[in-house]
Amino acid sequence: MKNYFIFHVILLCCILLISGCDNSKDKVATISAHSDSEYVQTFEDLHLGILFDFDFKLLHADKHWVDLWMERYQNGIKESQPLTQLSYGNSPNHGNEGQLGFGVINPISEDTFVFLYGPDVRTEPSRIEKETKDDMLTSWDYAIGDEEVELALGETKILAVYRETEGNSIRTVDYQDKESLNNMIKQDDMVWLLKIRIEETNANHNEGMQQKS
Repeated sequence: MKNYFIFHVILLCCILLISGCDNSKDKVATISAHSDSEYVQTFEDLHLGILFDFDFKLLHADKHWVDLWMERYQNGIKESQPLTQLSYGNSPNHGNEGQLGFGVINPISEDTFVFLYGPDVRTEPSRIEKETKDDMLTSWDYAIGDEEVELALGETKILAVYRETEGNSIRTVDYQDKESLNNMIKQDDMVWLLKIRIEETNANHNEGMQQKS
């Protein structure tokens, strides 16, 4: 009986150990909002516009590809092309971490510029077409908190939201709730969604460390 008990204890330990190893393999990346970073403070001090900044850690960076993009919806309709996008991958390093984010220069002006950046990569600021109205309310917020969020392979995650609407108020929305998000897109005049997705490197992505804007 004693040997039987010891055998089951050892078996249980082995199962827990194997489960732990499997979880570590499934862990692709982590990300968290960094709303008080030096990047954000510089943007605010210089009155440049809006900056969403994140701490980003990518495991197995030599085998994965990062897609970061900003979708724009106008009057509930999604535009066919992202407002801006950045893709990079096949890093020579096994791990890759640093700051990642999205910036808007002059957000309430006709001369509005947007850009994306990640660890060691970035896009040049590009001018976008943007209609401005005096009675338009604007709102922007992180869709995740300052605690680390794990990103699964192939999962699309909303990181931040920028909104514009006519009226005297903007309602609070749970950005991770699909129904609430869809209602917001339909009701607001314009919505931008910052999204990220991690994929395995394949034939659809060019060889070597690359970026696209």
